[in-house]
Amino acid sequence: MKIKVLFFARLKEQLGESSISVELVEGSDTNTLKETLLARGEQWLALNDEAILMAVNQNHLSQVAILNNGDEVAFFPPVTGG
Repeated sequence: MKIKVLFFARLKEQLGESSISVELVEGSDTNTLKETLLARGEQWLALNDEAILMAVNQNHLSQVAILNNGDEVAFFPPVTGG
């Protein structure tokens, strides 16, 4: 299955990517996706920062979620502002 992955703010800069497409086996979850990305190399360890948030299809996650073909997953740092 194919997943679209988006990166925002400092992650976009650190990874040099704003979006990529990742192939995963059917039934994969968000942990599998993250492990797949971390295996790409040292710069991808930025995703291991505990402050990094994740959303699937624009819904914030608080736990692991099963992914489906065509899902969009976003990784982003917390947003602050006034």
